[in-house]
This record gives sequence, C-alpha cells and structure tokens, in this order.
Amino acid sequence: MADTKREIERKYEGPPAGGDAPLPDLTDVPGVSGVIDKGVAELDATYYDTADQRLATASLTLRRRTGGDDAGWHLKLPVSEGVRDEIRAPLSDTVPEDLTALVRSRIREAELVPVVRLLSARDIRHLVDASGTLLAEVSVDRVRAERLSGGAGSAEWTEIEVELADDGDPAFLDKVEKKLRKAGLTRSASASKLAKALHDTDPRKSAKPEKAEKTGKAEKTGKAGKADQVADASTAATAAKPEPPDSAPRTAGDHVLAYVRAQRDAIVELDPAVRRDVPDSVHRMRVATRRLRSTFRSYGKILDRTVTDPTGVELKWLAAELGVDRDQEVLTEHLTAALDDLPSDLVTGPVQARVSTWSGARRSGSRQRLIAVLDGKRYLDLLTTLDTLVAGPPLLEAASKKPEKVIAKAVRKDFKKVADLVGEALELPPGSERDLAMHDARKKAKRTRYAAEAATPALGNTAADLVKSMKSLQTLLGDHQDSVMVRGALRELATEAHEAGENAFTYGVLYGRQEQHAAALEAALPGEWEAIEDKGAV
Repeated sequence: MADTKREIERKYEGPPAGGDAPLPDLTDVPGVSGVIDKGVAELDATYYDTADQRLATASLTLRRRTGGDDAGWHLKLPVSEGVRDEIRAPLSDTVPEDLTALVRSRIREAELVPVVRLLSARDIRHLVDASGTLLAEVSVDRVRAERLSGGAGSAEWTEIEVELADDGDPAFLDKVEKKLRKAGLTRSASASKLAKALHDTDPRKSAKPEKAEKTGKAEKTGKAGKADQVADASTAATAAKPEPPDSAPRTAGDHVLAYVRAQRDAIVELDPAVRRDVPDSVHRMRVATRRLRSTFRSYGKILDRTVTDPTGVELKWLAAELGVDRDQEVLTEHLTAALDDLPSDLVTGPVQARVSTWSGARRSGSRQRLIAVLDGKRYLDLLTTLDTLVAGPPLLEAASKKPEKVIAKAVRKDFKKVADLVGEALELPPGSERDLAMHDARKKAKRTRYAAEAATPALGNTAADLVKSMKSLQTLLGDHQDSVMVRGALRELATEAHEAGENAFTYGVLYGRQEQHAAALEAALPGEWEAIEDKGAV
C-alpha cells in the first residue's frame, strides 16, 4: 500500500565529482544547536518513464531505489517550487499498480521503461535544535548517471541537498541557504537529479546537425508536407506533452486556445489528486471539464463546433461521473448544517440518524466506480482527443481576427442570454416555474463567467469585472437552487419518517426555514441584477 510524504527541499550546485564539497560549518545557522554526522549511504536508483519521457516533461519522477532508510518505489508529484509529494510503495520487481495508476493521465497506454540509473554516495548530516529535534537533513551527493534508453551515455556530478524535516518551518531553509550562498554555493539549475541526468547524458548534445537537404525535404513535397504536419500533430497528441504557445496570445484564437489548454492541463494534472482522494480535487476537475465545455459553446465562431460538440458530450459525461457522489454530499452537508442550526427543543425523533441513513442509501457511486472511470478507455480517449484538439485546433476564420471584437461579441451574446433568463424569472410568480427559470439563469451565468475568464487576458478589467459580477450572481442563484434541492429532500425525509411512525415535525420546521431563505434570495435578485446591469457587459 502506497503512502505519501510531503517533501520540501532545495538543491545546490557542488564541485565536479571527485572534488571536495564546499559545505560550510552549519552550527552557526540560527536555530541550529548541533550537526550530527549520519554517515554515508550508498543509493542505487533506477528511474522509469515512457520512451518519449512524458513524466519528465511534466516534472514527475518515478524510481526504484535500494539503499538508505527508505528503499522502495518513489513517485514524486510537483506541488510548487521546491515542494513535492512523494508517494511510496514497497520494493518489487515491477512498477506497482498503485503508482502506475497515478501517472495514467500522462502515459495513457504507453509502457514504463528504465531510462536512467543513478548511483549516489550520500554523505548525510542532521541539523538539530537544542532539544535534539531534527530541523533539516543536509546531504552531499556524489552522483554517477548512466542512461538506459534513448541512447547511451554517462555523467558525474556533486550536489548538496537540504530537505526540511516533517512539519518544519520552510523559513528555516532560507537561513541555511544564506549560509550556503556565503560559501559560494548556488541553487541547482536542474529541478531534480533525473532532469540533470537526462540533460547531461542526452546523445543529441554531441550529435552532428542533419544535412540541409534532409531538413528541407518536407518543403519540397508540396501537399505531402501538410500531411506530415497532421501526422506530427497526431504524434504530439499521443505523447500527451503540453504544447506551449510560440508567443504571447495575439489573435482571438490564441486567447481562446490558451484558456482551453489551461483547462486540459488542469484535468490531466488533477487526475492523480482525484485518485488519491485529495480534498476538493474532484470538484476542481469537474469545474475544469465544465469550463472546457462552456468555452467550446461560447466561442463557436472561433472553434468549429462540428468538431468540438462531440468532445463536449464526452466532457458532460465526465462531469456527471465526477459528480455521482458529490451532489449528494453537498445536499447532505446542507441538511446537516440546517439541522445543527436548529434549537434542540425543535428536534423531535431520530432526525440525524434518518438523514444519515437516507444519504447513504442515495449515494449511487463509490471510489471504486470513479477509479474505474479514470482507468477506462472512454476517459483516456477523451484526454487524447483534447490533446489532438489543442495540437491541431479546428479554427474558423474569426480565430485570426483581433480579440477585442470577436471575443467581446461572444461574451456580450452570453450576457444577453443571462439577462433574458433573469428577466423571465423576475416576471414569474414564486413557485416551481420561477425556481426552474432561476436555475437556468444560474447555468447561463456560469457559462458567461467562464467566457469572461477566457476573455480577461485580452479585454482586461472589463472582462475581469464581469467575472466578479457573474460569480456573485451565480452564488445567489446557486444558493437558491440548493434551497430547492434541500426542500425536495425534506419532503422525502418527512414521508419516510411518517411511514416509519416517527414524528415529522422537525422536517416541517426545516422546510419552512428553507422557504424563508429562498424567498429572501428571490427578493434580493432584482437589486443584484440591477447592479450588474448598471456595470454592463464587456
């Protein structure tokens, strides 16, 4: 069973291999009372990746290591600069299935193969405070790298690594760094040993440039050259590597694609977090799928909808799968909060127990179901489709135009639809029809918000202000829809309680409170919308 450790560390350049590491005396670092020599550990690590280095491209590392006190399989996922989550699994001859699953969104169906072997002599020192508590581990690593695939080569170097103790204060690393810099050490240019090894052993570094006639071959093939470009796009999609734009966005298409690319990346990057059940990860991935689908619909004049609509259907499916349990979870949270807010003398019967039983019975999904979705062909095909779409976008003529006109027009169109739906809701009397109209307005406000988010880099503050306005409207309308759903649940609970011979009084009290809450939100809507209309769209 894999376990997780948050790793906060910094790496520094050392002298050439075989030289003396300029590690200064660290006893005078503020807070340090002692430096304990822990000896030298001999480490043997084999790093795995796809043949085209998809993990390395995403700054992920997967290794099998022996030696030291943490022998086993280690998968490192980047969190922020100098911070990674290390997922550990026991030693085995093959890559553990748990770790393979965590990189599935990157590798898809590609095979993981050994790419680099690192042999390290690690000279370890512990920095401790006056009580003997570990503050950080400092190691001087003398490393030899051997390339195992994609050519042959070797490299040697020395580096200094400072890793913060568990639950330590990251500011302590600044104190250590100040001392190291005074000794002439600088931060490593490579984010990891693997990155440095791949760079230093890359056979292309010493390869001779290809002949001019070979590089010009595609230009002489006429139409075949275009076919080669399509093939290249397909290869890029299969490799699942990010395709950064050549320069800052200029056209309407550039801006929309930048937003699409960001959402595609979010889905891929959140995949391991969803599998690990990291808080809020399912919600964030669901939002990314909705943003993508909304963008395809809002910017249909820029991206051909005959191509994007089928992808939108798949994104809708994924969002639904991600929400199988989440919607019920949110509803239960609202019911529990409402019950907790009720004075005890208004609670009659086993209300809390019934809410819990009712919620459990309606949770149609499971962790196993969600993981099966993420491992399934339909999901992996969707990721590849998104890669293909980003690599070879179905741009229409308007995509080449200036964003100030094309993007602004699309946002205004969405805003008008929101205005129409809000106006319709305000004209209806309280009841189910108004509830439905407000719900439709909420969905359209969300879509307009996402369209404005995509437009913000091009249109600036006007689009950013619209994002805020739509978020505020979305919150009000969302709270109203939550109240509608809670009231429906309370009706079900009251019926079940009555049939079981229980007192249904409390459910009626809660229902009445929810009605009052909904009425207050409906009364606030005209003022909220008037303020938004005064600001206008972009």
